[in-house]
Amino acid sequence: MSDLTTTRARAWALVRHDGTQMGFTDHDRDLAFDGMIFRAGTGMSASAIVQATGLAVDNTEAAGALNDAGLREQDILAGRYDGAALTIWEVDWTDVSSRRVLFRGSLGEITRAGGAFRAELRGLTEGLSKSGGRVFGAVCPAVLGDARCGFDLDQTGFSTQVPLLAVAEGGAILTVADQPEFASGWFVDGAVEFLTGAAVAQVGLVRREEQKIGQRILHLWTAPGVAPEAGDSVRLAAGCDKRFETCRLKFLNQENFQGFPHIPSDDWLIATPRAGATGESGVNGGGGIGG
Repeated sequence: MSDLTTTRARAWALVRHDGTQMGFTDHDRDLAFDGMIFRAGTGMSASAIVQATGLAVDNTEAAGALNDAGLREQDILAGRYDGAALTIWEVDWTDVSSRRVLFRGSLGEITRAGGAFRAELRGLTEGLSKSGGRVFGAVCPAVLGDARCGFDLDQTGFSTQVPLLAVAEGGAILTVADQPEFASGWFVDGAVEFLTGAAVAQVGLVRREEQKIGQRILHLWTAPGVAPEAGDSVRLAAGCDKRFETCRLKFLNQENFQGFPHIPSDDWLIATPRAGATGESGVNGGGGIGG
């Protein structure tokens, strides 16, 4: 590698979950290697990369301008860069075959202000810092329709595709035509997937429903990053509150229930016996522990 004091540059390769690949460089002209074009003029820069031995997470951040030729604010708001894979090289711009990898990891939290963005970069050991194991509780930890749940939401009666009639509060309130084949509250705790429009591929979770003449109004927990518009197509999926009764009666899927409906509640675990009392429960308000 030549004198890096005058010829070094940094190059970023970004791969989103949808397969989109993008290349950036802080050099004043485009660079090309590994079958990618690393575009200049994006205002990309990065702070010093902190690397450590052992399992410590390598932390750094990248910053740049938001523009149509590079990273678009609309895509960031839509979450299309969340968790995107990232590789950073230090490269000799006079001979791009002379380069070394400085960082491999993914994008973390992204903030935006004044037409620019700042992204946290997370190293490959980030995943090792997350707690694991199974939580034992009365409710089901599976996501409706995933591999553990095993339920097919595409079967008749559990999902539908409809256009939006109206949008309010940035997409937090959605109005669709009433679907009389679905009972009231059928989509509470369910998902709304945006199939067309600016919010395409985003998913919202339904907090509650309202029904008016010919209409069903869905209130989401949070508005999507990019607001949808009336006329956009959405897919509505049935909701599950994770209880065994719902799994058994609404979905007939009790064999795949991943919770433990008969596990004692917290109230039972912290209850104490009351001297002199008799009864079957053996806890506060229910009698003693001996009979």
